[in-house]
Amino acid sequence: MGEEVKVDAALFGSRLGKLFKHWQEKKDELWAGSRAVVVVEGSSSDDLRYLKSLTLHLWLFGYELPDTILAFTPKEMHVLASQKKSEFVCFEEIQVKLKPDNCDIAYPPLIQSGGKYDLKAFKDAGQAHLLEKLSKSLGHGMGIEFRESNSALSTKQDESNRTLRAGQVYNVCLSLTGLEDPEAKDPRARVYAMQVADTVLVAEKDKNPEVTTHIAPKTLDKVSYSLNDGDGDDEGADGGAGAEEGEALAPRKALRSDNPNHKSAEVLRRERQEELIRAKNQETLNRLTAAKDGSAGEAASAGRKVSEVVSYHKLSDFPSTKDLVITVHKERESVLLPIYGVMVPFHVTTIKNVSHTPDGDHAHIRVTFNFGGAYEPFQRFAPNAVFLKELSFRSQDVKHAAKVVQDIKMMRSAVVLRDKERAERATLVAQEKLIQGKRVYKVPDVWIRPAPGGKGRKIPGTLEAHANGFRYLNPRHASEPVHVMYRNIRHAFFQPAESEMITILHFNLINPIMLGKCVCVCVCVCAEVMDVVQTLDGGRRNMYDPDEIEEEQRERDRRNKINSEFNSFVKRVQELWERDYSDLQLEFDIPFRELGFHGVPQKSTTFILPTVNCLVELTEMPFTVVSLADVEVINLERVGFNLKNFDMAIVFKDFSRDVLRIDAIPSKSLDTIKDWLNSVNIKYYESKLNLAWKPILKSIQEDPEGFVENGGWEFLNMDVSALALRW
Repeated sequence: MGEEVKVDAALFGSRLGKLFKHWQEKKDELWAGSRAVVVVEGSSSDDLRYLKSLTLHLWLFGYELPDTILAFTPKEMHVLASQKKSEFVCFEEIQVKLKPDNCDIAYPPLIQSGGKYDLKAFKDAGQAHLLEKLSKSLGHGMGIEFRESNSALSTKQDESNRTLRAGQVYNVCLSLTGLEDPEAKDPRARVYAMQVADTVLVAEKDKNPEVTTHIAPKTLDKVSYSLNDGDGDDEGADGGAGAEEGEALAPRKALRSDNPNHKSAEVLRRERQEELIRAKNQETLNRLTAAKDGSAGEAASAGRKVSEVVSYHKLSDFPSTKDLVITVHKERESVLLPIYGVMVPFHVTTIKNVSHTPDGDHAHIRVTFNFGGAYEPFQRFAPNAVFLKELSFRSQDVKHAAKVVQDIKMMRSAVVLRDKERAERATLVAQEKLIQGKRVYKVPDVWIRPAPGGKGRKIPGTLEAHANGFRYLNPRHASEPVHVMYRNIRHAFFQPAESEMITILHFNLINPIMLGKCVCVCVCVCAEVMDVVQTLDGGRRNMYDPDEIEEEQRERDRRNKINSEFNSFVKRVQELWERDYSDLQLEFDIPFRELGFHGVPQKSTTFILPTVNCLVELTEMPFTVVSLADVEVINLERVGFNLKNFDMAIVFKDFSRDVLRIDAIPSKSLDTIKDWLNSVNIKYYESKLNLAWKPILKSIQEDPEGFVENGGWEFLNMDVSALALRW
């Protein structure tokens, strides 16, 4: 820091003397007879705060002293703090948007009675006959103190000429005194006073000021007070009669939350969640019972069975070998291992892992085989067959050992990948043929993801909307277009570029399709709204540089142009769907950015966005698309007051699917997520620990009736400790 922070000793002594003098003179009247005063100031914060301790620090020292305790006795002042307080917090202007539930009274009303009122509050011309009844003050500024005396608004010459600056906040208040109501039944009510106030934020030049409480309720019962005018000790007599006549009511509470009829957002969420659990448990029981009775054993592997794989059908196919060394036979996808002087073939699918360990002038090769209850040959032949679990070999040729291990690993990876693709292709459903429309809508210069292989993957293509589906054409692969049929689309999303660098059209499919060599259930078409370039001149450019400003304007225009083109394409396709495919009820979902939150659904932190029907992350691959119709319950894990992040575990209705985890969600997004889940009728729970979901789901599937009898999903409820221990 440039200047050394110093405390004005003379000003400090003067103000400290005033404080002690007021304390001693008003000790019994205002200080409750206290013999000592302790002022505690905690850690500094950037939050907008109004604290007496902070105000006292600023008044005495001119600065805030965080982590400091001031103790006053009748003769001494003690300070408990660190050795140096050389840093202070500079509170900058903070834009605060209030919620209606957080708006309440800042100070109690001034109560006067007897027919003579002097509010000394605020003034406005109004009607001419009311001018003499208005007070001279119009309000005051609001800053560190609620009422800043040096920023008062009045008709005085020095105050009426004050210049208001943007960003200042004022409490503007108008009051009328001595008003008469000749028709009032109660003689005491014939003379009354009125006061109207609001909080106003001064705006920039040529802009209207902002009323910060415009969203707060303004009905009469929320802003008015009707008080007994009698003595407080006569509540039994006057107060009771006044209440019956409806002319005198008890004073309104200081906070709306004290109202017995007031319900906080958390209470409303809990009530809705209690309604959801009753239907959710029964729904889970019906679905699991039906699956157990019917299609529980239909899920079989579409790939080849290991027990049916044969390396050599006849002896003549067996290769001739002179030496008893480990041999890799790539044509037959087999490995020949010497066992007791005989070369024994093993298909590579039976091998789980292979490794080698050099040891001086020789090496050890370790071959581990697939084994266990989940292994398909074990299920078929055990216990009548003997299974090898592991073999170890010692080789004097270190280079040969390393080459053999590498060849086995490469062959095993290729075979596993090929079998996986074969199994995925077996699950593909034949798609209908594309019918070219009379009028074709197009979006040029777009990319498709996942990107197909080949040389043309870096060249943009064109997305076309035909009569019954989309077609993506790449000029380098015109003979291999990508077709997405309308009847194969489950969800469609349109995400305009705002803070991202791409505008996205995303299709989540019912049945997967082949995109190059990949089986895809999600197809994304996007366009870059910014040029990904790097400045190589080595110098830093000034924000006022004309070239920099011009470049930013070009990027802004490009983003708006691409968003507009995509938006026009989406509207035309939507009209086509509504006209020709109304039975599919297809609609482009646009994510709600105000409900978005950061999290880690895969490997990196991304911005996750809710839509009408899904929870999506469409920017980074692999994509995350969770259909709300597939969600059973959601458990919010590691929720605690001392944690900055929490996790979300999404349990699907199909218990064979792995539980999807979204980790490291900021705790500040917790209330937003709970409100959103409540609005879409999804049952959620909170827990302080991460759960092992595989054994939990397995136990539920084995005994669904017992699961529901023991409370169902309520075992996740932290308040029901007995059920949590049982499950």
